[in-house]
Amino acid sequence: MGTQSAEDFKEIHSLMGMLQNLDVGLVILDREYKIQLWNSFMESHSGLMPYQVRDKSLFEMFSEINEDWFRHKAESVFLLNNRAFTTWEQRPYLFKFKNYRPITGKAEFMYQNATIIPLGSADGRVERIGLIIYDVTDVAVNRVELKAANDELKRLSRTDRLTGLYNRGFWEECLGREFKRCKRTGSVSSMMIFDIDHFKKVNDEYGHPTGDEVIKAAAEALNISLRETDVAGRYGGEEYVVILVNTSAEQAMIYAERLRKLIEQTPVSHLNQTVNYTVSLGIAEINDDIASHEEWIEYADKALYRSKEGGRNQANVYS
Repeated sequence: MGTQSAEDFKEIHSLMGMLQNLDVGLVILDREYKIQLWNSFMESHSGLMPYQVRDKSLFEMFSEINEDWFRHKAESVFLLNNRAFTTWEQRPYLFKFKNYRPITGKAEFMYQNATIIPLGSADGRVERIGLIIYDVTDVAVNRVELKAANDELKRLSRTDRLTGLYNRGFWEECLGREFKRCKRTGSVSSMMIFDIDHFKKVNDEYGHPTGDEVIKAAAEALNISLRETDVAGRYGGEEYVVILVNTSAEQAMIYAERLRKLIEQTPVSHLNQTVNYTVSLGIAEINDDIASHEEWIEYADKALYRSKEGGRNQANVYS
């Protein structure tokens, strides 16, 4: 072997050693998507030795890879001699490897970015492609956790802490949007306000902690009764609101009676005390005379006042 050939051989051997020990996955596929090279990263994370995968179909060995999607991605690399990329946001992984990192131990699998590179031959044709697999679990988990934290902060910012219902700022914003939608489309929706009868007496007789339990129990009864399209919130104190979307006053009355009876029949037990309580309800259907969502609230509040004047534990519609 000449001096130049010996140097070339050493260089190739050194390059192969470097490729084997990279902290990224390296896979080379031929035109039939059969595996030609499988570095130590892939060996370590898959548990498969190079001789076990060599000349085997990528799709037969790794059924988690969507064959149609991957072929579509890879064919552009073969034909156009251009790189292609996929990120964990698009697909969490290409190869479903378990995650063994202690810092990101909460992740079940390794999140991956992947690059597909063309490997040209001497005549310029692309007969092989290389897959470079990057472990991005740390970045992905941090991003996912940050999004979850932001989502939770957003939820807390619009939620009443005691009841878990929407707070006044958020439900009134929803009411404003529903008011505009109804005016624009001519849809019919109703608003309902209700409060706990003689709540001061509950606090005085049983104490504020039990009073809080009664407030929470009324919210739970409300949640049980809600449809997916309805919006429920706490007005303040012992008062609640419900936006009944695409609901006439007549339909809202049926809903109100169902809720009223549920509450009447569900006493609250707390600190060895049993509290029977009732609610009064007021309903206002949107109409042409209502000029703003604030006025809509006033009309429902007037109907609630009529229920209180009429003896409580009843529902009335504003007319």
